[in-house]
Amino acid sequence: MPEAIPVSTDQKSTRILARTFFTQLRASGYTPHQVIGIATELLELVTTDLREGGDKAAAAQATPESAPEWQQRA
Repeated sequence: MPEAIPVSTDQKSTRILARTFFTQLRASGYTPHQVIGIATELLELVTTDLREGGDKAAAAQATPESAPEWQQRA
């Protein structure tokens, strides 16, 4: 199993990640309407994840300072 990589959860990093993702989508030929569709799907996935997680999801909404263990899998 790949080793987990710590993820920065500060606003600047989040903004950079979103901008990079957007730039890559546009460079790959996705139209603005397609990018909106992708963003909508991502929001639906997060909403579903939060609903299914119940109390666990609420606990995961901690600040970066209080939850440095947040990690992304490679």
